Amino acid sequence: MSEGRIATELWVMAHIRQCITQGIIATVVKRGDDWGGAVVIKLNLLGPGFRVLTQSRDIDGNIAWLQAKEGAVIPEAEADEYIARQITRDPDLWVIEIEDRTGRIPFPGKLL
Repeated sequence: MSEGRIATELWVMAHIRQCITQGIIATVVKRGDDWGGAVVIKLNLLGPGFRVLTQSRDIDGNIAWLQAKEGAVIPEAEADEYIARQITRDPDLWVIEIEDRTGRIPFPGKLL
């Protein structure tokens, strides 16, 4: 069963605060639609490169994350190009950059 829907802005801000309490740096790079924008995570591994994850829903309607480039670690320019293409398709997207050497994804949802 899916959880109740809340405004994307509130969801993002609440999860960024959780990141801060865990010592994870998380920054809103691009604000999307306050109510219905999906989220893209640009995960900075602080050295080896970046991973990009796009918010989705699983078969039960719960939050899940689609891994761009099959979860590969990619250079920042490639991550930025991928995100720019996503924004062209959906200008309501939120883009969050997370810096974490271990690659933790502090937002809820399973990886697809």
